[in-house]
Amino acid sequence: QVQLVESGGGLVQPGGSLRLSCAASGRIFRINAMGWYRQGPGKERELVAAIISGGNTNYADSVKGRITIFRDNAKNTVYLQMNSLKPEDTAVYYCNARIIEPGTLLEANYWGQGTQVTVSS
Repeated sequence: QVQLVESGGGLVQPGGSLRLSCAASGRIFRINAMGWYRQGPGKERELVAAIISGGNTNYADSVKGRITIFRDNAKNTVYLQMNSLKPEDTAVYYCNARIIEPGTLLEANYWGQGTQVTVSS
């Protein structure tokens, strides 16, 4: 089994910053990719940013230039540095990881429990 534990959400004023973190633990042979999704009120879940094992990153157009994803491979942890936050960034943010467990060649998809980010004055 694999667990993803998120932290760092909260309430922030427009223009402010937050850093989210997500640590993966358990039966991990290799992490192929980690990323962050979000689901705002009345909206579908959408990709915010992702980083693959080689270090390449992918961002939603709405967050480019404001949000950075980076990873500490030694700690199996991914971070989301969010700057210049806007009210429309308000959402529950979910960590996602594509992981291969020991003894299998199969990639499995894991989700964190979600952390609330609220941008409001």
